[in-house]
Amino acid sequence: MNGGDGASSYARNSSYQRGAIEAAEALLRKEINTRLDITDHSYSSFTIADFGCSSGPNTILAVDIIIQALHDKFSSSLPNTTTPQFQVYFNDVSRTDFNALFALLPPQRPYFASGVPGSFYGNLFPNAHLNLAYSSCALCWLSDLPPELTDTSSPAYNRGKIHYTGASAEVARAYSCQYRKDIKLFLHARSQELAENGLMALIVPGVPDGFLDCQEASTGSEFDLLGSCLMDMAREGRIKEEEVDSFNLPIYYSTPKELEDIIKSNGELKIDKIETLGSIGAQGTMPDLESRVLYLRAVLEGLVRTHFGHQILDDLFDRYALKLAHSSFILQPQTHRSIMIFALLSRCYDI
Repeated sequence: MNGGDGASSYARNSSYQRGAIEAAEALLRKEINTRLDITDHSYSSFTIADFGCSSGPNTILAVDIIIQALHDKFSSSLPNTTTPQFQVYFNDVSRTDFNALFALLPPQRPYFASGVPGSFYGNLFPNAHLNLAYSSCALCWLSDLPPELTDTSSPAYNRGKIHYTGASAEVARAYSCQYRKDIKLFLHARSQELAENGLMALIVPGVPDGFLDCQEASTGSEFDLLGSCLMDMAREGRIKEEEVDSFNLPIYYSTPKELEDIIKSNGELKIDKIETLGSIGAQGTMPDLESRVLYLRAVLEGLVRTHFGHQILDDLFDRYALKLAHSSFILQPQTHRSIMIFALLSRCYDI
């Protein structure tokens, strides 16, 4: 994600993710009020962690929603008890612009804040007991790419593509297997960190059940448009085709059934609730061509720069804008479906 507050920063181009948080707000408040058991516990402090916070204002919105829901819960359940102090940990990978994030924090916030750099696919709080863990729109990022994508002898070698959409079934399976491994690592780490009676709320970007098996999935995505721009540049000699072949996006979108199956097979956390949030259309949160281009640039520019160099960035996203303008993403936005999956998990006591 692009840090800072510039024109192509994530902070200024993450309205789609903000829409997911807003869509989940009522459900998140309800589940905290209904399922969080605080009656038999005393709290001097209450710890919250946002895994995959990124560097924009969305994580602050999510934390504000959670803190208000907790205030309401303590006030209604323990009216004669002082509300505990809240400690919030903001976690993301070490390259995240934590300076930009902390500059956005309100000075009179009702919680203490700490930054925790590191991959959430491992244990980050070996000595802490989190009362509430949260992650929004981060569990689509893989910890690493499947190695077979760049192995020329593998059936999953992803020649001329930068993602699994529109690629072979072997490529899609490689992505799916990596995603399953990663989510199991994430669940294992959180099961070690959650306090007794702690909760974990997830908002996971996904696609509808059956999507990956249908024709619609093979017709491509905005990632495919970007990949075709890179191939055009390779044919023109601006970059090498081998560079495109070795570039794959570490992003995977699960179906609700797939995510549910992974959680159940892992067995360390149980599902208290899982459902698909109401429609969060990109057309509503990114209504024009420029906002769509800036959104993708904010998300992917760092990956492109690292692999190809900064010299191609403006040319690449200019080409992408031209192709996007004539694509069905703009002309027929209702035909392209993405969803957000809400899941509420808690610890299993029989493991």
